[in-house]
Amino acid sequence: MNVPDDLQYTATHEWIRMEGEDARVGITDHAQAELTDIVYVELPKVGAVVAPKQAVAVVESVKAASDIYSPIGGTITEVNHALDSNPALVNTDPYGEGWLFRVRMEAGEEIELLKDPSAYRKQIDNAGEASL
Repeated sequence: MNVPDDLQYTATHEWIRMEGEDARVGITDHAQAELTDIVYVELPKVGAVVAPKQAVAVVESVKAASDIYSPIGGTITEVNHALDSNPALVNTDPYGEGWLFRVRMEAGEEIELLKDPSAYRKQIDNAGEASL
């Protein structure tokens, strides 16, 4: 599984990349592989205020629907509208074109609670410790 070293991760398989005051969020390669073919993505509303670990989006595949949680608290500043017409981008490029939303961080201390790449690799290597 692809686990980029420049990201942080949640136990529920979201990734986060800090970009100034905003963070880009998506689901991991492991998550998309477990879900299989993604057919629909329900994105959050721009301007919504979210809390850490709050369900903010839904990814539907031919296999299941899964809630997507915000890794940090803040305000949704952008969503990836390319997924409206091509949700499969989450499968083909989960760390690039398949990102889900951007959130402007408010507090910041929750960043310290996220997993580094090594800890996330251990989680997925220990098959099934955290479910989608």
